[in-house]
Amino acid sequence: MIDNDTALFTIGELARATGLTVRTIRYWSDEGALPPMTRSAGGYRLYDAGSVARLELIRTLRELGLGLDDVRKVLAGERTVTEVAAAHVAALDAQISSLKVTRAVLSTVARRGSTAEEMTLMNKLARLSAAERRRIVEDFMAEIFDGLDTADPDIRTRLRFAAAELPDDPTPEQVDAWVELAELIQDPDFRALMRRMVEFNAADRGPEIPAGTSLWFMSRLVQLAGEALRKGVAPDAPEADDILRGLLGNADRAAVLERLTAASNVRVARYRELSAVVNGLERQPAHEEEFSWVVAALRAHPDR
Repeated sequence: MIDNDTALFTIGELARATGLTVRTIRYWSDEGALPPMTRSAGGYRLYDAGSVARLELIRTLRELGLGLDDVRKVLAGERTVTEVAAAHVAALDAQISSLKVTRAVLSTVARRGSTAEEMTLMNKLARLSAAERRRIVEDFMAEIFDGLDTADPDIRTRLRFAAAELPDDPTPEQVDAWVELAELIQDPDFRALMRRMVEFNAADRGPEIPAGTSLWFMSRLVQLAGEALRKGVAPDAPEADDILRGLLGNADRAAVLERLTAASNVRVARYRELSAVVNGLERQPAHEEEFSWVVAALRAHPDR
């Protein structure tokens, strides 16, 4: 350890004392981060004990990933360590976020066995800016709700939330889910399906019907069908017709069947699953058995 305040030391001696290589110390010196105190008669660079302390600070800052330009500014007093550290944290956060996106894209490519063209699209979707992601969501919402002012407002609120943006610090799973969700909500066939569901909802809603009625109906459907399943009531049994009457009243069963077939679509269920992941929520049960029971019962007991 060098502790002599008056002695001068060569690069070789600094290297032995600090464990750094001569080449590294010479490079830092050449770049102006560690200027020599003087030179020997033979032209060799010489350093004092203060240079040793400076060298330790350089090594620490470099190990933390700072570039030599920032190191020089700190050593020259142009920037404080606090300022440089804060800037570097922001840069690292951006780098970490980018790495998460890269990992998510590559894991999706590996899982799907994607082509080069699909990989390029996924990468583009994953790296969209927040404004670009919002545009995709707003375009989706506009297309499926345009002109359907009587649709249950709770449906609009839930769909807007479901088509949420990525959080500021997404997990690889959230990035992966967003990529698939973005592909889905830009697909014309899926948009047509969602539009048809909203049209069904808007068709028979008057201004006097309170918001949330559609969601109440779905909850009631799950409850009654669940009870029927637990009791072992077959969809084609006479009791099933009574359950449908209690659920639907005098509604057009063929129309209800068409709506439920759309709502229980596999792609709609996937949309809900992906939305839960992007929003960081627990995946909600799809109630596939309950919906399937009601659909089977409607087919077994059409309007008479």
